[in-house]
Amino acid sequence: MKNTTAIIFKVFYVVISSAVTVVMLFAGYFNINLPKNYYVLQGEELVINTSLPINAVKTDEYSKNNYGVTLKVLGIIPVSNANVNVVDKMKVKVLGTPFGIKIYTDGVMVVGINNVDREDGEISPAKEAGLKLGDLITSIDGQTVLTNEEVAAIIEKSDGNDIKLNIVRNGVKMFITLKPVMSKSTQTYKAGIWVRDSSAGIGTQTFFSPTLGVISGLGHGISDRDTGNILTVNNGEIVAAEILAVQKSEKGSPGELKGKFLDRVLGTIAVNNSTGLYAVTDDFNYDKKDLTEIALKQEIKTGPAKILTTIDGTNPKYYDCNIEKISYNGALSKNMVIRITDKSLILSTGGIVQGMSGSPVIQNGKLIGAITHVLVDDPTAGYAIFAENMLNTAQEINNNTELKKVS
Repeated sequence: MKNTTAIIFKVFYVVISSAVTVVMLFAGYFNINLPKNYYVLQGEELVINTSLPINAVKTDEYSKNNYGVTLKVLGIIPVSNANVNVVDKMKVKVLGTPFGIKIYTDGVMVVGINNVDREDGEISPAKEAGLKLGDLITSIDGQTVLTNEEVAAIIEKSDGNDIKLNIVRNGVKMFITLKPVMSKSTQTYKAGIWVRDSSAGIGTQTFFSPTLGVISGLGHGISDRDTGNILTVNNGEIVAAEILAVQKSEKGSPGELKGKFLDRVLGTIAVNNSTGLYAVTDDFNYDKKDLTEIALKQEIKTGPAKILTTIDGTNPKYYDCNIEKISYNGALSKNMVIRITDKSLILSTGGIVQGMSGSPVIQNGKLIGAITHVLVDDPTAGYAIFAENMLNTAQEINNNTELKKVS
């Protein structure tokens, strides 16, 4: 009898210990992967969709619309603290329509550094001066430069004297002195740099917010194709566009939407950052009855969804997809992994192609995000950003009077 009791006790101990270990492992996982900031709607409580029940226990109340919580597994084991902001329902006009993008940078970006052929051999004045790819030149000898032509003219008129460059590198302002040299082949002064002053392309609009007067699109920033740096916008506009053809995606080779710009300006670009491209407008026609609520990130679930995108002409269509993974603390534009399941879309495009960035993702009648990237090795899948992240940027634009002035 004693042996039986001992065995039962040991089994019970092992089971309990194993269960506690599993719960602690889950607690560690949630501590790393759960967000530290949430939004909830007025009159609602924070509910988190996870494999184990997690309760949000209020700890601090900073104001009527802001409070702190401790997140607890099974309502017992604390895993992390978080901040909760109470907001009103936010409804937007979901788009999925193509748009043309015209960007002029705030200065000129260095996209190439090369040698200049002097009489006594080759030299790179730019490299000697310490310029690097991705540097943004904002002025030369006190003169603001916005175009390639302006930079070339100043360098050619330097007579080989030192010129002072104001640059921005990784957000930090710097000064660099550069000495142009005479090129043997052209008989003009050169600095050994290639610069770019503008960018253009086609993408997909995600939503228009009537409350904020902001159009959003892409779900990721526009970067220079040579340096990978996000372009700093000086001015620009978005225009209507029409899709004319599709180059299909294949494994190892992303496809592309091909189209043309139409003669209709949609808005003035205010922000180009890691969450997308945003333009302001006071002239957007929409039906007030045709608005969609934006889902908060904790409402999103793995499983079926739809994307709204345009692969021909100007009219968007819905296609089936599946949310395979949700990541709360990853890169801002890579919050979800999405797989296209619609056979007709795969037949037409091979899956996700360049130009579909910004295509809205809908689940349970709410806007949950936008397509941002294609997986090169498997173009039927790609990344998407939370709509909540894009809305945050749109609200920042609305709150910033300097950004709103561009309209």
